[in-house]
Amino acid sequence: MLAESLAQTIKSVSVSRRAAFRSCLGWILAGRLLAIERGEPAPHFAVKTIDGERYTNESLKGKVVLIEFWATWCQYCKKDEPALESLTKEFEKDGLVVLAVDMGEPRRRVKKYLEASPRTCKIVLAEDTTLAAICEARTYPLYVLIDRDGNVAATQHGAAGEGALRRLLRNAGLGEEA
Repeated sequence: MLAESLAQTIKSVSVSRRAAFRSCLGWILAGRLLAIERGEPAPHFAVKTIDGERYTNESLKGKVVLIEFWATWCQYCKKDEPALESLTKEFEKDGLVVLAVDMGEPRRRVKKYLEASPRTCKIVLAEDTTLAAICEARTYPLYVLIDRDGNVAATQHGAAGEGALRRLLRNAGLGEEA
């Protein structure tokens, strides 16, 4: 049924079939960017930070966990960094833990980047966690918020600045109510 609908859409579009197919395929994939859903318990995960600290969802129970999937080359990630740093410092006392998972870059490159652009959040390499596979992160930045009870409270695709990150955190009870 879906294939028939796609074929019909491709035939009815006045652009090239290849462009129409890409557009439809992108639309389908965009609907399933995460393997986790809001309101569900967060799947079991384990991380080891670049500094050697180890965390699991069990060890973080009672904390609000914001997971950011990012890369040093991602301009949108860089755009959100100051806001994320500010919010990390502001809400750390309220139990916020930010795990920034660098996606697929060598440890040497990430460390060099952090020397020039220090971050206060916990830096994790994708190779040192199960989170990248669990969340099926394909676009950056991608944010996954886990509440104090260990449930997925919200997700956000893409950079949207401090206001959007504040709204995201409100889903787990941090910050002023909307």
